[in-house]
Amino acid sequence: MRILFLGINYWPEETGIAVFNTGRCEYLAACGHQVTICTGFPYYPQWQVATPYRGRLFTREVRNGVTLLRSYLYVPCRVTAVKRVLHEASFIVSSCLRASTAQRPELLVTVSPPLGLALSTILLSRLWQVPYVFHVPDLQPDAALDLGMLPAGKVGKVLYALERMAYRHAGLISTLTETMQNRIVSKGVPAEKVTLFPDWVDPACFSVPVTDEGQAFRRAHGLDGQFLMVHCGNMGVKQGLEVILGAAERSRDRPDLTYLLVGDGAARPTLEERTKALRLANVRFLPLQPKEVFCDLLAAADVCLVTQRKTVMDIVFPSKVITLLAAGRPVLASVNTDSEVARVVRGAKAGDVVAAEDPQALLAAILKLRALPETARLMRINGRIYARGHWEREQTLAAMEDRLLQMIGENPSVRREDVVASPDEMRA
Repeated sequence: MRILFLGINYWPEETGIAVFNTGRCEYLAACGHQVTICTGFPYYPQWQVATPYRGRLFTREVRNGVTLLRSYLYVPCRVTAVKRVLHEASFIVSSCLRASTAQRPELLVTVSPPLGLALSTILLSRLWQVPYVFHVPDLQPDAALDLGMLPAGKVGKVLYALERMAYRHAGLISTLTETMQNRIVSKGVPAEKVTLFPDWVDPACFSVPVTDEGQAFRRAHGLDGQFLMVHCGNMGVKQGLEVILGAAERSRDRPDLTYLLVGDGAARPTLEERTKALRLANVRFLPLQPKEVFCDLLAAADVCLVTQRKTVMDIVFPSKVITLLAAGRPVLASVNTDSEVARVVRGAKAGDVVAAEDPQALLAAILKLRALPETARLMRINGRIYARGHWEREQTLAAMEDRLLQMIGENPSVRREDVVASPDEMRA
């Protein structure tokens, strides 16, 4: 099967959608498929193009069997609504031009956001007369309007018109969770046209000791004896990380509590300025950690924090949730109590849920868990069990491959037998 992916984020970016774009492409390539992705130069979450790619318009690379066709994109230093539109538009145009030079695929797979990639996808689909899958890990128009990142009115109408066009012409629409699937169906899309391509857990997360306190990481960062609350990943508008600073301000007289914010993103400079203005000595920032250090960081965390603005409900599901549960970390979620994150944390019995944007409630949940180590231990165990049952990598990706093969009329079971049998035949 020849597959062309369109997606703005890819390796070497280490957070968010890039991880799963990379994983899907490399899995399919390892199964013997011919996989190409048209993607941008790495920039996220620092919002700065990586040094080796600066000043270039196009590059071509091959990594783990996947051909990477990279193209220019505008990356603003400070992200505003207008600059984000320009950022996405630059990639939509450049990636369409780049894709048009590639070999005709049998199937297109587009990852949204940016939603505008639907335009180039429809154009390429008609040019090549091939179907496309529209993968939606983030309901971008709903998120942009709900969070006030873009004004309603004409802008909203344009976004939703573009969304309807993308869904109407797609051969298949995929998303991450059942609530997101239901949200898409509620927009008038036939239920049989929407499927799940969930994210998965990095197998290394299951090796994080459930009871270890990550002493090496603690010693390296002067955190011995601290009850450590960790937020890791993107620092953007959707996360509403101000609630953590609010909890830190209310607990500044507790020398045993430290809040550690690890990662990067558009909101980080503002958060750091706010922390300095409030003189919060109990809040520390670290950059994204290398993979080998990240597991030590998780082992050191007493509690992991997942925060979202109250308007975020079923428009996005952060991949960090499955990582934290697999690593056996108790999760305190400051989110809309009707959100998918809340449903998962409660269903897994792996943490506690408090109202979004309520720092007092978050602090109360932290202090409660601080006082109940046996409860925290059970949450660790429950989270790992739940993650193993829902987000195992091979099972998730194999189901995706089967569905893609069906899109081009191939029998998945026959195809898999061929792929498995080939090494034996070669050895014979």
